[in-house]
Amino acid sequence: MEKQLMKGNEALAEAAVRAGCKYYFGYPITPQNEIPAYMSKRLPEVGGIFIQAESEVASINMVYGAAAAGVRAMTSSSSPGLSLMQEGLSYIAGAEIPCFIVNMMRGGPGLGNIGPSQADYLQSTKGGGHGDYNLIVLAPHTVQEIIDLTVMSFDLAFKYRNPVMLLADGVLAQMSEAVVLPDFVKVNDNIDFSVGRGGDQQVVHSLYLNPDDYLERHNLHLQEKYRKIESELSLFEEYRIDDADTIVVAYGISARIAKSSIDHARENGKKIGMFRPITLWPFPSKELEKVAKGKKLAVIEMAHNQLEQDVKLATCNPNILSLNKLGGMVFSEEEIQDFLMKI
Repeated sequence: MEKQLMKGNEALAEAAVRAGCKYYFGYPITPQNEIPAYMSKRLPEVGGIFIQAESEVASINMVYGAAAAGVRAMTSSSSPGLSLMQEGLSYIAGAEIPCFIVNMMRGGPGLGNIGPSQADYLQSTKGGGHGDYNLIVLAPHTVQEIIDLTVMSFDLAFKYRNPVMLLADGVLAQMSEAVVLPDFVKVNDNIDFSVGRGGDQQVVHSLYLNPDDYLERHNLHLQEKYRKIESELSLFEEYRIDDADTIVVAYGISARIAKSSIDHARENGKKIGMFRPITLWPFPSKELEKVAKGKKLAVIEMAHNQLEQDVKLATCNPNILSLNKLGGMVFSEEEIQDFLMKI
């Protein structure tokens, strides 16, 4: 198929349109501004609706309203904007509404800077908002994978009636690569809102005032769904691990940079491989545990030991080597090479 050069943000937006998304609500923030800019022009061309909300709080609630009507809807933002969306995400998860959220991470905490980061890992994979809930979280490491996972996200959202987040960063948002765009999807999403609500009444809500019966029952229903997702969804990549005595765990742009550094280490006699989680939630714990058994472990991330927490839980290995980059800084190949050569 014919390839074309596209920036990460714009490739994501076009992939969402081709996946059947016709409703976008958002608020501009760097480094994802090309997504709403692209959608503002593209959606009217396909009969869709673009609204620039007055804030991230408004945009996530607009997604809630549109998605509750059964359409494919999305929003996108970056780290501080996602913090403002957390209450709305909890509502959407509690109401079991399918939608798509994009976080192109930037440096923090606070307003931080516009440099790329991976410091929203825990916020994204462990809830972020109030209550017991989970988002499905997918992490690409190329622009092509941004496209493929965007299309997949809408399907997963409707399959499990759950919000799905694509978690990337400012490098992937702004870099351009040759990609193949998918064909337009014929959308046939039919949501039965009566499922799990005890009747035919089409009322979308997450309010259950009786804690002894309705709210606990609903929470147990959600947990049953999350366990089902964990049993069915596990995406990961294994890179040069067949004979490895050391396994590097990394995701997103950190994994992308680490691949060439692992190749360099291999050329210098180091038997190092990489395990790259693509589903950050559910985390591919069983698969990592299997390949990491008896091996040295190292975690490379643009955050302070956030991914490392899931690696420790999966492997029961407290002796993990760490390489961290904080505050919107990106690894160089040389930094990772030096780290690997010292293992």
